[in-house]
Formats: sequence, C-alpha cells, structure tokens
Amino acid sequence: MAFQLGLRPPLGKHFKNFNSSFFSSKPIGIRKLLAVRLCALAPKDAQKLVVEVKEKLEKECSSLPAGKNGKDDEELILWFLKDRRFSVEEAVPKLTKAIRWYHEFGVSELSEESVRSAAESGKAYVHDYLDVNSRPVQIVEASKHFPGKHDFREDEKLCVFLVEKALSKLPAGKEQILVIIDLRGFGTENADLRFLTFLFDVFYYYYPRRLSEVLFIDAPFIFQPIWQLAKPMLKSYASLVRFCSAEVARDEYFTDETVPANLRKR
Repeated sequence: MAFQLGLRPPLGKHFKNFNSSFFSSKPIGIRKLLAVRLCALAPKDAQKLVVEVKEKLEKECSSLPAGKNGKDDEELILWFLKDRRFSVEEAVPKLTKAIRWYHEFGVSELSEESVRSAAESGKAYVHDYLDVNSRPVQIVEASKHFPGKHDFREDEKLCVFLVEKALSKLPAGKEQILVIIDLRGFGTENADLRFLTFLFDVFYYYYPRRLSEVLFIDAPFIFQPIWQLAKPMLKSYASLVRFCSAEVARDEYFTDETVPANLRKR
C-alpha cells in the first residue's frame, strides 16, 4: 500500500521470534514489505483498544448511530485502528467521519434494486472470479459512462454498492480488492473527473487500506490531461495506479478460466 508505515518500537515485544538481523539482511524492498506486514498485525491488546474507542465514541459522539457501521461495530473499529497503526487518538476522528458518512449516504440500504438504473449500463460491476492473488475484482468500463445520463447520486450509489459487494467476496485472510478501469474506447464524452475523485475518496476516507491496486487499461492520449488533474487529488492512492495493456492485465492477473469478458482476446 501507499501508506507511510514504519516499525513501531513497541511492536517487537509481541513477536518472540523476531530477529533484527534477519530483517536488516533483506533487500530494501523486502524490508519495506515486512515492515508493512508487521505493522498490519494487531497487538495483543487490540481488543482493549477497541473497547477504548467504543467508550470514547459513546462519551464524545453519543449521537452517532449504532449497529452495523456504527459506533459499536467492533469489526469496523478494529479496521480503523489498523489503518491508524492502533493509535486511538488518530483512529477516532477518522472513524467518526466515516460512521457519519455511512449513515448519511445510506450504505446499509443499498441493494441490487436500488442501483439497478445505473448498473444496467454495464459500466461497472464486480467480476465473478478472484484474480490470481485471490482479490475480488471491481471493473469499470469507462466508455459506457456518460456523465449526466444518470443523476450523479445514482452513480455514487452504484460505486459504493460495488465496493461493498467486492468486500463481501473477500476470502478468509484477504483484506483488499483490485479495481480495473478499462479505458479502451474512452472519449471526451466519457470524461468525469468528479466521479474519479469520488471513487478514490471513498477508499481513502471510508474504506481505508481496502484498495490494493488500480489498473488503467490502454489509456488513450486524451486521458492524460485528466490524469494530470486527478493525480494530485488522489493523495497517496495515486501510487496504487498502474497503467498497462489489456494483454498484461489478462496474462498477469487472471487465468484462462477467470479472465473477465472485457479482457478476453478480441
């Protein structure tokens, strides 16, 4: 991920077999990966931190909704603690903002029926199969997106519904999804900087560390100015983007049996 994570000094005591010479002997790329993975592991007192956050939310933000995606949703609290490297002080404000957004946006009310109008365009969907890294795959076919054809709110609902659907397909032990934005056939009539930034904001603020990678497939020249405008607004998530061909996406991310229909050889 693009998050700036480092080894926290207290973490070592939770790993009896951790050997600093083993860590320092590895190439820098491997060391960074190990650092991220170590920091992603919950400390032994994670449950105590979850309780601390719950009590803090109840005391300081009693008006927040409860239940799924609410102030007492322990799974959600734990995820935001992991995102903030188990800092209660950092997790609470980000979590508070997210809970309010989940409630105001109506995430729990989203359904196939509620997004049917936008989904029928075929411009975005969750692939039936996982990629070779066992990640659920959300696909956007940009040439089928026409800003203004649907109310922008409908496109937002479809986006969030598909994120939720992709996350529901996560295998045990997996935490992140892959997004593929197919730019073949993309034209000025499909350009939508507002929606692109909304997509990344959703992951950045409300589904942190759930996005593993974004593939931009066969980006045409006309897309480059849009990317230059969008990139600064995507914050650290811009580093998750990979521009590649349909062939590369097909060969590196899927098997012959699992490749999405839009990436099959034409």
